[in-house]
Amino acid sequence: MYTPLNYSKLNIVESSYIPSMVKSRNNRVYDYWSRALYLRAISPIIINVPPKWQGNVKDFLYYCLYRYGYVAVFKHEELGIVFNPANLYGFDFYYQPTNAIITNPKFKESLDLKIGTECEIIKINPDFLGVFDIIGYYAEKLATLDNAINISIINNKFSYILAGKTKAVTEALKKMMDKINRGEPAVFLDKTLTDDPQSKDTPFQFMERKNLKESYLTTDQLADMQTLLNAFDAEIGIPTVPYHKKERMGTAEAESRNIDAVSRSLVSYDALKNSMDIVNAMFPELKLSVELRYPVLDEMEVLNNE
Repeated sequence: MYTPLNYSKLNIVESSYIPSMVKSRNNRVYDYWSRALYLRAISPIIINVPPKWQGNVKDFLYYCLYRYGYVAVFKHEELGIVFNPANLYGFDFYYQPTNAIITNPKFKESLDLKIGTECEIIKINPDFLGVFDIIGYYAEKLATLDNAINISIINNKFSYILAGKTKAVTEALKKMMDKINRGEPAVFLDKTLTDDPQSKDTPFQFMERKNLKESYLTTDQLADMQTLLNAFDAEIGIPTVPYHKKERMGTAEAESRNIDAVSRSLVSYDALKNSMDIVNAMFPELKLSVELRYPVLDEMEVLNNE
């Protein structure tokens, strides 16, 4: 039964988030960037699976590997050779996990399998962790900047601020701006409205917004967003060139950028390949393999192995 939060509980929730006025997570923009970055993150690595694991099953494999970092592969008497998320425990001489517990609604009870004899592990990183910490790190920054861009788009619309001393003058100014925005080449104003009959002064005032270019404008914020995306791409292995330097990057700098971009992908590639080799040794019919999507990554791998 739903019970609304009272004042005390709301106060605890609000005051426990620091800074309390900035909430860059748990909102739709953060969720959008998390999803966008996840789809971006899975692009550098291609996992080849048997026909039975194609389609939605392969999508689930990608999510498990990138979200949890690993899956357990085992043989089930009814389902055949399958994989599932698992909880690892125990450690051997080299402090590696010895057992995997698989819990699934389709099973009447959890399975406790011995790694190496009853199941094997496919992992995407040597430390058994996924990449959602990276996704969350950049999604938070992009969500915060996204809000700033929305505010900037609204605030940086160039509008005239006009003030009329009388209602008649205000209405005349409105009509005049309507004609200007409609594209009329000339707008005529009645001379009787240009002189205040009492003060003999102008009946309207114009407030000018100065130094627009000196503000942190939308163009700069969009450039910063692209910089964040480039940094994320370098983290997960998508080759990229800084947009502001692509025309004047030297060869050494470009090569350094490529090495920076592929470093984490090569680590993930090696972790997947090594763990898949072990799985294939236990279940040869699977024929699991992994490859890198972008040609520059393949070239860097060759250089890395020479």
